[in-house]
Amino acid sequence: MATTPLPATPRTGPPPARSVLRDTAFLRLWAGTTASGLATWALPFVLGLAVLHRELGAAGLGLVLAARTAGFLVAVAVGGVLADRHSRRAVVLWSALAAAVAAPLLALGLGRSLVLMTLAATLAGAGQGACRPAFQALTAEVVAADRRQQANAAMTVAVRASTLAGPTLTALLAAFVDVGTLLLGIGLLWLVAALLPGRGAAAPAPGAAAAPRASLRAEFVDGIREARRHPWFLAGLGALTAVIALGYSATSVALPLISRDRYGTEWVLAAAMTAYTVGALGGALVAARRRPRSPGWSAFAGLAVYGFAPLSLMLPVHPAVVIAAYVVAGAGIELFNVPWFTATQREVAPDKLARVSSLDFLLSYGLAPLGLALIAPAIDAFGVTPVLAVCAAACFLLPAAAALVPTARHFGRTPGPRAR
Repeated sequence: MATTPLPATPRTGPPPARSVLRDTAFLRLWAGTTASGLATWALPFVLGLAVLHRELGAAGLGLVLAARTAGFLVAVAVGGVLADRHSRRAVVLWSALAAAVAAPLLALGLGRSLVLMTLAATLAGAGQGACRPAFQALTAEVVAADRRQQANAAMTVAVRASTLAGPTLTALLAAFVDVGTLLLGIGLLWLVAALLPGRGAAAPAPGAAAAPRASLRAEFVDGIREARRHPWFLAGLGALTAVIALGYSATSVALPLISRDRYGTEWVLAAAMTAYTVGALGGALVAARRRPRSPGWSAFAGLAVYGFAPLSLMLPVHPAVVIAAYVVAGAGIELFNVPWFTATQREVAPDKLARVSSLDFLLSYGLAPLGLALIAPAIDAFGVTPVLAVCAAACFLLPAAAALVPTARHFGRTPGPRAR
């Protein structure tokens, strides 16, 4: 007996997620973050041009860059507390304005007053440092939880693209304008970073403004307590800090030496650094869409492959092998960074996110100069190959050990993502 088939019930489901690149609020934040990253990268390069033009001595350059680092390290901790205590947008505004004011002061002191340049560099570093945790927390306010991985990848792509194109652009501009004008251009970039981002969606809890505030130190310690609640975060931060302080520092010192002594050319140095940035761009693009079943383990594997960079410098291999190792290392570092930032924004209490992010920047960036300072004497004392061997082993083993920590497999207490 024939029957009339029932009409098919249309399948309904959630609408496809709108791309984060079509979100005006995120695009404004992305442009501001990109401007700040480009300004941060450009300052040491432009000051290096000042040394070439004999407007600044080598010792003066070291002092100015050290002052900027000191300002960064102090402000990144204070900025994390302020960004959790006040509006993240306001912290971005005032810190970026401080860095913008520092740029013309640097130009004014160039060739005239090293003291003024040192003070201005400290202010520039403070503005840069206070911006970082505020931008990180503001991303969590502007972007919905299900699109943050894509947003963090877009941020990374912008920074890496600026690093790739920046040297050529700055060199071209230097052919037409002087160093002082380039410094003023850096100030304009900081103005863009200050004024372009919009407000976040989050609002303070009712009555929070009336509650008595603890001291900056007490609130910073409270951020440390929040970080300690997440074993995966502490393990990941330890592994990341070690890879940067040992692996990245070792390759930064050893690569120029090996490029000169083993290969007899500067081309290997330039090609390897370019390959690292190209690999990082590719890694960020992959991380934007990749959703592995064990995101923590996958991220730690990406971090561990940085060990191929120092490993390639240990052996008398063809330059193509060194370049390929740097492509892999760059891709791996972003396969770690993107899910790492996304998990931090998801798992950490929203009112403590900036403070926890400041710990990330404080340790991973703060210990890098110490690594650079120790690697060169170690190479002089023990030779380049043993030092690279130790650093490569640390890059491979420490992320593997971090992956064994409870909650590390999924970067969180539960296997699935938890939107906040």
